[in-house]
Amino acid sequence: MNPSDDELIDALLRSQFDGPVLDEGFSRRVMQRLPQHRRRVAWPVWGGALAGAAACWLALLSSPLLQTGWREWVSGEWSAPAITVLLAMIGMALLALIWGVAEADHR
Repeated sequence: MNPSDDELIDALLRSQFDGPVLDEGFSRRVMQRLPQHRRRVAWPVWGGALAGAAACWLALLSSPLLQTGWREWVSGEWSAPAITVLLAMIGMALLALIWGVAEADHR
């Protein structure tokens, strides 16, 4: 549908609307019987992220590519390992950003 159609449809529905449908309290009773919305617990997400970061750090601790790239990046030299480390950090940050925005849309 086009935005211009929305106004026409809205006007048509308003002209045909007789008022609320009497349901004799049915809607209110149904809403009272629905279970309460449970609040999400955040600790599993943070625990999983921390465990994943620790496992990744332990796995890459002995990697010569990571050690060389980190050392050269800190010293200001732009080599292939330093660029690889920088691109990996940027990629992980972008993935976290995209995941956060996607999760925010579901709430």
